[in-house]
Amino acid sequence: QVQLVEFGGGLAQPGGSLTLSCAVSGSIFSPSAMGWYRQAPGKQREMVATIGSGDSTNYVDSGKGRFAISRDNAKNTVDLQMNGLKPEDTAVYYCYVRIRTFGYWGQGTQVTVSS
Repeated sequence: QVQLVEFGGGLAQPGGSLTLSCAVSGSIFSPSAMGWYRQAPGKQREMVATIGSGDSTNYVDSGKGRFAISRDNAKNTVDLQMNGLKPEDTAVYYCYVRIRTFGYWGQGTQVTVSS
């Protein structure tokens, strides 16, 4: 059974940095797409960053220049480095991977940006 375990959420001050990590286990196939999504209270879940099997990346407009997504195919992990954090980045962040035709979600990790 595919499992996603997320690490690295927490409290950061405005302008600070956090790194989120997600470890994928339970599949003999490597993920094609991997990414991070977030959901703030009262809002829809939105894509934050994605990375394909060929390392092509895509970012939410508000994250361009501040966020960097990377993956380690040997370890089946995907990381999201977030710099210059803003209060509006506060949300629950979810790891997502696509393996063959199925999508899998992590349990979510809270990121709070506040002074």
